[in-house]
Amino acid sequence: MNIHCPWLLLTLGQVALFDSWTVHHPQTIFAWEGACVWIPCQYKRLNRQVNQVHKLEKVLLYQNYTFDNNSKDFKGIVLYNDTKMESSPSKHGRVTFHGDRKDNCTLEIHPIHANDSGQLGLRMVWGEDKWMEHVSLNISATPFPPYIMVPTEIQASQSVTLTCRLNFACFGYPVHLEWSLKKPETTTTSTTTTVKNVYTESNLTFHPEWMDHGKNVTCQVLHSTQVLSENTVRLDVKHAPKLVTTVIENDTPIREGDSVTLACRYNSSNPKVTSYLWSHLDSGSQITSGVLRIEKVPWDFKSVSCAACNHWCSWASPVSLNVHYAPRDVKIRKSNPWISEIHAGQYVHLWCSSSGSHPAEVRYLWKKNGRFVQEGRDLNFSSISPEDSGSYKCMANNSIGETLSESWDLRVLYAPRRLRVSISPGDSVMEGKMATLSCVSDANPPILNYVWYDSSNRPMSFSGQKLTLEPLKVQHTGSYRCLGRNRLGESESPPSTLTVYYSPETIGKRAALGLGFCLAICILAIWGMKLHKKWKGNQSQQGFQENSSGQSFFVRNKKTRRNPLSEDPQPQGCHNPMMDDNVSYAILRFPETDTPRAGDARTSATLGPPNIDDTVTYSVIQKRHVDDYENVTPSCPEDDSIHYSELVQFGAGKRPEAKEEVEYVTLKH
Repeated sequence: MNIHCPWLLLTLGQVALFDSWTVHHPQTIFAWEGACVWIPCQYKRLNRQVNQVHKLEKVLLYQNYTFDNNSKDFKGIVLYNDTKMESSPSKHGRVTFHGDRKDNCTLEIHPIHANDSGQLGLRMVWGEDKWMEHVSLNISATPFPPYIMVPTEIQASQSVTLTCRLNFACFGYPVHLEWSLKKPETTTTSTTTTVKNVYTESNLTFHPEWMDHGKNVTCQVLHSTQVLSENTVRLDVKHAPKLVTTVIENDTPIREGDSVTLACRYNSSNPKVTSYLWSHLDSGSQITSGVLRIEKVPWDFKSVSCAACNHWCSWASPVSLNVHYAPRDVKIRKSNPWISEIHAGQYVHLWCSSSGSHPAEVRYLWKKNGRFVQEGRDLNFSSISPEDSGSYKCMANNSIGETLSESWDLRVLYAPRRLRVSISPGDSVMEGKMATLSCVSDANPPILNYVWYDSSNRPMSFSGQKLTLEPLKVQHTGSYRCLGRNRLGESESPPSTLTVYYSPETIGKRAALGLGFCLAICILAIWGMKLHKKWKGNQSQQGFQENSSGQSFFVRNKKTRRNPLSEDPQPQGCHNPMMDDNVSYAILRFPETDTPRAGDARTSATLGPPNIDDTVTYSVIQKRHVDDYENVTPSCPEDDSIHYSELVQFGAGKRPEAKEEVEYVTLKH
């Protein structure tokens, strides 16, 4: 649109203060030699005084025009001049006016020549009101190529539209745009002629694939079947890396624990690959420029995959490593797992299982307490016994290695057996000490209840496994036995004898007590004997004084040591006269007519038969020497003995009654 300056209107003698013109058309029209040009145009004139639009009266088209200041008008080559404006379109020479007297001022020039390039002047007249509009032509000698508009980014598998535009359109010279891309596509061709633009356009919509990256796409301009011009663009299809694969670079087979190297490969990528991803990463993996190294590959490493990444990431199909490994998860199982207890005498079936092995060929071995039992997957006990109890293990092996199961404790339950009583510290224990009697048993489950029996076969109040006797007494001597019970039965032990002996202190006390008791008896007997003799002597003296003229005398004599009875060795020490069984007495008889004398006692043995009525009682009392012990050789003094004799001579009178209850007394110690 062009609005001309008021000075031009004043020059032409027009009053511009009240009139207004608006004209719209493309700034430049493009064409080539031999074609035509189509100049779309619209105009509008407004009279401001009366607010009234006037109709167009005259239209002229100048080529290479100038303004003449003298005539105050334009001069040049007139290509079109129409003053009647009665019919439309109106053609004068090469120019056709397709406008009207209201608002349309469209023009067509056919054919167009290269020397037509330049400025055209469109002169419109309303009575005294005139207007000049400038139109630029750009005419080339040959057809010019179209230009192709490509999106800033083309992504694979996403819809994209390419636009081929030719800045030319003329209905008198039709052209057609054609694409070189042979795909299932949508093509739309349109011709646009507006007061702003004049062009022919074709849109190509399709879904490019990653294989289209780098391909050339051409848009051709055709007139009828003749190719006038063309343009080519190179497709830049952005796509994720394609044909990504994971390559195992190790020799096969791969064993558990081996180190494995894998590489990530791809065929195409736009833009270039900048990083890689792996489906398996752990502390033992290392990645460098698309290479993954796995140290000590695990047995359960099933597969691995990599991804190559630019703006997008493309994953390769998983690759199985096919790791060979020894049997896994080896366990011992029981054929009847619902039975929680195994009793002696039952049938028991054990079997060995594993969760997997590669290769699958497996050999099984059984061990009990570390010793080989048998080979095979099954272990059967037709009638299990307590001796079958133990820690069992199953070993499974294949060509890769062997795996040992965890220990499986086989517990056989049975009633108590082999009971015995164990005495600590021994069978013979000193009194005052402590003795522990333990009921040793063989039972599973363990004995819960114990019963103890003493030597009289009477149950004791204690019910524990260990019977403690403290302090021991001699009365604890005897045999003991125990009985044990669990929930499966009971059993009784044979008796065990406990002997409790006296301690040295008790023996000393008892010996001292016995010795003291004997000493007391001896002292009492001696004193009794003395009292008895004294009393008897008093009685005899009294009878002598009353009935006779008897005489009494005391003889003190040293007792000499006795000679040994034999020549055999004798025990050393002092003689203990209390240990001798002796009786000292004498009977002296006197004639009734003679008067006794002191010296007659020595010759009395030579006299005739004695008179039984005349007697002399002779007694010997000896003192016990305190230090007189056997097997001791101290210096022993001679014991003093006191001999007492009483001589009684009965006269003619009546004799006193003889005391028959006491003839003599013997004291022994």
